[in-house]
Amino acid sequence: MSYGYLATMRTQAGHRDDVVRILLDGVDGLRAVGCRVYLVGVSPAEPDLIWVNEVWESKERHDASLQMPETKAAIARAMPMLTGEFTGQELTIAGGLG
Repeated sequence: MSYGYLATMRTQAGHRDDVVRILLDGVDGLRAVGCRVYLVGVSPAEPDLIWVNEVWESKERHDASLQMPETKAAIARAMPMLTGEFTGQELTIAGGLG
């Protein structure tokens, strides 16, 4: 079974697009480390909220990706623009399309 992670993060007013760019800058290397799906979304109803949906080959692959220097650098760049309000949900992916 694949590992899934659904998350939200709230940005400081006016910084949503900056954080979205940071999140999307590193997607090229994710497939090589076990990421099957990486989606970043926004909602017009909540202009400072970002949704991130991920599917990985395993939880171990996901956890290892968080230790990569590129990932740590992206997190460090984004953190000053975030409010600290996060949600996260781990999932076991049963199936689907994507």
